[in-house]
Formats: sequence, structure tokens, C-alpha cells
Amino acid sequence: MKLINYIAGIALAATLTTSCTNLDETLYDQVGTQNYYNTQMDVVRATFRPFEHAFWSIGSRHVLNELTADQLITPTRDGWWDDGGKWRRLHYHTWNVEDGGDAQTEWNGCFQGIMQCNYVIEDLNTLSSEKFGFSEAEFNNLKAQCRALRAWFYIRLLDGFRNVPLAVSFNDVSQNSVGQVEPRVIYDFIESELKECINLLAQKPALGGNQGLQGQWTKAAAASLLVRLYLNAKVYIGEEHYTECASYAEKIINGEYGPYAVADRWDAPFDWDNEYCDEVIFGFPASQGYSFWHYQGDTYWWTTPARARYYLNDAKCKAGDHNTKYAASPSYDLNGELYSYELGMPIQNFRKYPGDVRMKLYRNLGDNKREGMFFFGYLDYIDENGEAKRVRAPEQPYDLYIRDAVGKFQGMDPDQWPDDKTSALPNGDHNSGWHFAKYPFYSDDDSHQMESDYTEIRLAEVIYSLAECKLRAGQTEEAGRLLNQVRRRNYDATADLARTLYAPDGAVQLNEKEMLAEWGREFFAESRRRIDLIRFGKFTNSTWWDKTPDADNHTEIFPITRDILNANLNLVQNPGYNK
Repeated sequence: MKLINYIAGIALAATLTTSCTNLDETLYDQVGTQNYYNTQMDVVRATFRPFEHAFWSIGSRHVLNELTADQLITPTRDGWWDDGGKWRRLHYHTWNVEDGGDAQTEWNGCFQGIMQCNYVIEDLNTLSSEKFGFSEAEFNNLKAQCRALRAWFYIRLLDGFRNVPLAVSFNDVSQNSVGQVEPRVIYDFIESELKECINLLAQKPALGGNQGLQGQWTKAAAASLLVRLYLNAKVYIGEEHYTECASYAEKIINGEYGPYAVADRWDAPFDWDNEYCDEVIFGFPASQGYSFWHYQGDTYWWTTPARARYYLNDAKCKAGDHNTKYAASPSYDLNGELYSYELGMPIQNFRKYPGDVRMKLYRNLGDNKREGMFFFGYLDYIDENGEAKRVRAPEQPYDLYIRDAVGKFQGMDPDQWPDDKTSALPNGDHNSGWHFAKYPFYSDDDSHQMESDYTEIRLAEVIYSLAECKLRAGQTEEAGRLLNQVRRRNYDATADLARTLYAPDGAVQLNEKEMLAEWGREFFAESRRRIDLIRFGKFTNSTWWDKTPDADNHTEIFPITRDILNANLNLVQNPGYNK
């Protein structure tokens, strides 16, 4: 057990360290398998090298799963964010094989990660555990780390493209499929791998967060991937596997794979010390100056106003200025009237139950604490000369007044509305759409700025998955109780819980429509909205802001882009797209 803890520590270091400071190293003319593995640390470093790539790769998944759905948008802003219409094509579901972009990045990024995992797995299969001081169980755990990560990549490919090749070897390509295989083959491979890995991976021993296990696949983390797989089985292979989904979810919740617990604050799983949060089941370790792709890339760094650094006091942060890529889809038209869409309107969806602490204006409170999740209205701050200022638009002479609407407001007063009533993605400005901060943007004065690990799986997801299975099985009250275990923390002392909680704890009646809405609230901007809409049959045939139903359902999966097709002539285009 001591050695497993040692592996945990150096594995964490391996995922974070980007350079070597030891200059007394042995130099080789060539570095290959035969002369790379010399110490126990070499084995661990090799095992966790694909994890850094995996962390980097989250950006394309985020774009594809959020900007194609109903909650997040990228409107134009005073000439910004058109980029040849690429964001419009995502929003309107009019992408095609020539687009490349994030669909191509997702395909390539996942397969690069898979082949990195294959390389390590095959290397480890040639090594002796005894030579490097590992027990057989510890060595099998290392192999299972890469097998579970490979399954994680394959779930993403199954989700995004459905029809993909199966590659299980780096060195012997004859073991890999020539072209695509049926989705069922990928599904069965993922299922088999994860079931085996559960028996080989370490188990979180006690409450107190993952700590040194952060960034490693554990029994509970692998089981959580099975929950994801089974929850969406009807989408992936046309078969319902809600019973299996519920079974694994219950095992996780009941502590069969280690102790986990729902945090008492909504933001604890995303905070700077989330390696100690028992809600986090799997997270990628992050720290400023090392790997912090959710901040350094556009996943969350570009969810604020462009000049938010003045308001946040993080102007000296090495990641640079913020940007305005993501905002919440609007709830109001340009007459100030509430829309009546069933989907989208995420801010109004939060407003449905008063007292939601997430609805507060985002503020840094000092001492590595924050409150609220959204940026809206005027953003006031005191500048370095002690003068009261407001965040302004970039390149334009107006103070921001951020609205739950999309239009050209420029410097209008809060009670004014533009004459141009066209509320559409190509017709916004820097006031358009509430911004948000899922992860904290602490100031330069805080000691833990940009230190939050990226939470890939949390216990709330497992609970919500079980609740959905219960609801689909007609066990509505059991589903409501499960959801309330998480929802209670989101409402302050002013909230009327009797009118906020689901029955039987409160008066709110749970149904499929409300279940989908609650997925949207709890997992807002967590890279999953698209698959939730598809699972509920709402992705292609529904209407939300500036989006009409698709002609058919072929856009439930993405095309294989022209460059990828040209690189492998054995690939066949996905149905509904130009071949």
C-alpha cells in the first residue's frame, strides 16, 4: 500500500511537470523502449504521459457538446467572433465535411491519445514488475490506468462520431481495424475494458478527497465511465441499459468502490483545493505554470467579458487577457419580453427556483474565496489610482451593461432597448448574454490563483444518472430524493425549500422535461449538454433561441472531415453527409 501511495505521488508530479531540472542525467544516442525504462520513475512517467495529452484535449469536446446545444452561444460582438461563420454553423447545425475545426481536432486528439495509451500498454507488457520494484497488483494498476484512459477516449469518439476504427495496438497495426467498425464493437470494447479495469485499479481508501490519487483512474472512476456508457446506450447502440447504469451508480453511491460524498457547496468541486473534495471522482491535476488547460485554453478562460481582468484583479496572470467566446443563451427578446422556448434560456431556468446562490454576481471575496457564478449588469471596480470605474467594451467607447438578451445595445441605459429588434447570433455586441465562471478566477493577491484541478467526473453526475434511471422506471419519488441530495446546497436561507425541492421532500413534480432542465442547471457548461439533449430526443427536432429544428437527425453525429477522409481512404463518411 505504501508503494501505491508512492506511485500516486510521483504520478501526480508526472502529470504536472513540464521540464526536468536534474542536469546529471544519462545521455543516450537514441531513446527507445530498450533504454528508456531504467528506474521506477521512468515507468510511472511513461504511464502518465498520455494523461497530459488527455487534459489538453478537453477543449474540442467542450465546443462540440456546448455550442451545438441550447445553453451556450458565441454571438458576434462589434465585429468579433464571426470567424467565417464557424460558430453559426455549430449553432444552426449546418456544419459540413469541409469545416475541419473542432470536429477534426476531436477525432485527431482522441486517436492520438488512444495510440499513446496503446504504446505504453505494449511497453509495460514487455517489462518485469519485479525489476522495477512493483508488486504484480501495482504493475497491473499502471496498465489499467492507460486502459481506462483509452476507454475514456473511445466513449468520446462513440459519442461524437459513432462509426470509428478500433485501434488496440501501436506496434502491430494488423490488430487494428482497417476502416470503421460498427458502434456495437466499440461499445463492447469499452464495456469489457472498464469491467476488467475496475478489478485492477486502486480504490480510494477514505474520505478527504482524492489527494494523491487525483489524476489517476480508480475503481469508482472506471465504474463512473460505465455509468456514462450505459446511460447513453440507447443513443449509441439502440439498446436500453438503464438497469446496468443504475446498478453501477448504486455501487458507487453506496461506497462499494470507495467513499465519496456530495460537497456542501456547489463550487467546492471546482475550487482551488478540489483535490480534497469528496465529490470529485476523477480530475486532472492543474496548477498555474504547469498544466491548466481549462484555464489556459478557451474552455473556461473565455467565459468572461474581454476586459474582466480589471474587475477580477487578475491582470498579471500569465495566461493573458480574457475573451468573450461563451455566453448564456438569452431569455429575453429586444422588447424586454421573456421568450417562451421550452429549451435554452438557461438564466431563466436558474431563476425558476428563487434563492439559488449560483445566481449571485461573481465576486472574488479575498483569501481564495468567491461567490456567484455569473457576470451581469455593470461590473464596477476601483482602479490602481483609487478611482471608481466600470469594465468597458474592448475597442469601443462604452461601459458594459451585460444583459440576458442578444442585440446591439452599445452604451444604452439598462432600461433602453435597440430599435433593431433582430436578436440573432450574427447581431450581438459585448453586452449580449450573461457570462459565467464555473471555476474561480482569483485575483493576483490570492495565493491559489488558477490552481483548481479540472473535474472530469463528480459524484453528482452518478447521482443524477441514477435519478434518471429511476424516473424512466417509474420510480419518480426515489428519483426526486436523489436529486434533492445535491440540489439542497444550491439554495440559501431565503429559499422556500417546500416549493423548490422535488416531491416527496417538496412540492415540485419531477418529469422528463424537468429532469432535462435540472441536468442543465447542475451541469451548466460542463461539456455534456449535447448528449443530454440527444438522449431526451430534443437535439434535432426542437426549437430554442435563434435555432429551428433540423431537417433530419443526421446531425446527432458529426461528419468525418475531408482531411481525415483523404488521410485514410478506408474510411466511410457518416450518414447524411457529403461523401
